[in-house]
Amino acid sequence: MSDKQKYLQIRREAAFTGAALLALILFWLVAGFGTAGLDVKIMHLPLWAVLGSIGVWAMAIVLTFLLTHVVFKDMDLNGEEGERQ
Repeated sequence: MSDKQKYLQIRREAAFTGAALLALILFWLVAGFGTAGLDVKIMHLPLWAVLGSIGVWAMAIVLTFLLTHVVFKDMDLNGEEGERQ
């Protein structure tokens, strides 16, 4: 993998990580504040509390799994593949 390809891959990974963070923040807002008006309880806790804490945690795990298995690539950052130091 050339240096340019590595740079583009790193930028791609950073962009997808930022998008995942934005998706997680939006999920937290909708799950926490969007469900605050509902009178639904799970294990004697309001729905907004469960979704705003455990739901966000579960969403973060799913996003991390997707990032590591779909977007991220294992590559050597020390130099060209043919080079040995």
